[in-house]
Amino acid sequence: MSENRSCECCEKSTMRSDDEKKKLIHRLNRIEGQIRGIRGMIENNAYCTDVLIQSAAVNSAVNSFNRELIASHIKGCVTRDIRDGKEDVVDELVLTLQKLMK
Repeated sequence: MSENRSCECCEKSTMRSDDEKKKLIHRLNRIEGQIRGIRGMIENNAYCTDVLIQSAAVNSAVNSFNRELIASHIKGCVTRDIRDGKEDVVDELVLTLQKLMK
């Protein structure tokens, strides 16, 4: 991508407190560890049901991460943008929720 082009995802950012970043990264590290565990189970020919149970645990962990992040987004970014008169943030939120609920 050339320097003159930009994408919408690169134009916005969210400032997070050190504590919030730490909590989110901790959750992601745990999820990453769970994924590595599942890979190890596959490499060691673990029983399908055992792998599926661990996979469900990863899905639950990712959903929990998403719930925490969306709550933070609504309380912070969305609220701020609405106060600033940027009501298009509501449409963005609706689209994001639709993608998460697929």
